[in-house]
Amino acid sequence: MAEQLKNLYSKEFIEKLANKLSLTYSNFEKENFINSIFDASWEELELKARMRHIALTLNKYLPLTYKKQVEILKEVKKDFGGLEAMVFQDFVEVFGLDDLEESLNALEVFTQDSSSEFAIRQFILKYEEETMDQMKLWSQSSNEHLRRLSSEGCRPRLPWAVALPKFKQNPSKVLEILELLKNDKSLYVRKSVANNLNDISKDNPELVIEFVKENLGSTKELDWICKHASRTLLKKGDKQILDLFDFSKSHHINLTNFCYDKSVNVDENLTFSFEINSNEIIGNIRVEYVIYYLKSNNIHNKKVFMISQNEIKSSSKKFTKKQSFKNMTTRKHYLGKHFIAILINGVEVLKEEFYLNDTSN
Repeated sequence: MAEQLKNLYSKEFIEKLANKLSLTYSNFEKENFINSIFDASWEELELKARMRHIALTLNKYLPLTYKKQVEILKEVKKDFGGLEAMVFQDFVEVFGLDDLEESLNALEVFTQDSSSEFAIRQFILKYEEETMDQMKLWSQSSNEHLRRLSSEGCRPRLPWAVALPKFKQNPSKVLEILELLKNDKSLYVRKSVANNLNDISKDNPELVIEFVKENLGSTKELDWICKHASRTLLKKGDKQILDLFDFSKSHHINLTNFCYDKSVNVDENLTFSFEINSNEIIGNIRVEYVIYYLKSNNIHNKKVFMISQNEIKSSSKKFTKKQSFKNMTTRKHYLGKHFIAILINGVEVLKEEFYLNDTSN
């Protein structure tokens, strides 16, 4: 079983943090701090709740002005990086909202070898103009962590983070930053640009379609951004996007020899295979499959999965796939009739039913 993310905040991490704090701040009550972290609620807390608990406890054991607290944490942060180091940014998010200048400076430091993408959002919500002006400056930084923050921090729908409703409605300020970053030399930054555009496509698809029209074919790097940014629109079968990526031609393709499990058990795999063939070279093609999951209300929920997205330089191609029906915390499967479908260049060309059973009883 994979290690739970919340265990990033281990006993070793907390002890290391306490040791570094005591070296920087001589009055730090190290043992009391550690005991306060591992209180009765600790084991039940998930990752972000643990992060917040540590930030609140830091404030308690650093009984100083916010400016002094941040000076100490900047020094301590030098020995920490990655996801777990975001506890420093969380501290700023909780205790720094009334000091914009000091907090933006702290987030600039803390984002190095970590990320301030979650914390910066509260400042965007409270000080939109000032924070977005700073994000523009960061977009021109020589440091890729700051450039990436200027994009990642203003994503309208950043996962695990509070949404930015104004940018979901009108992302013009976000697009100004993305224009400054779209040719960035760092893949780390370009991935963020593409993910930001993909967020925008969910509320303002026409803006992303326009971006693709203007930038597709300029450079290999921009082509990658355009395609990665369009993944939601491609999944939805948006005709304009399919046309732009030359995924519009499918009438010459035949789907044959479709074989699949007409019955599958919970915790097992649905297996299926099929061939596509043509009287000519197949060419540029996007092949996907759809599972229409039966839900508790007897409605079917459609979910699209990728099989292949590239140029096929032959007249036939066989595909074999399997789809897990293992129950998970994020997906519960309901017994009864489901459907599987095949999409070719966004067009559903085949749809068949199958049944999900439970043999555990």
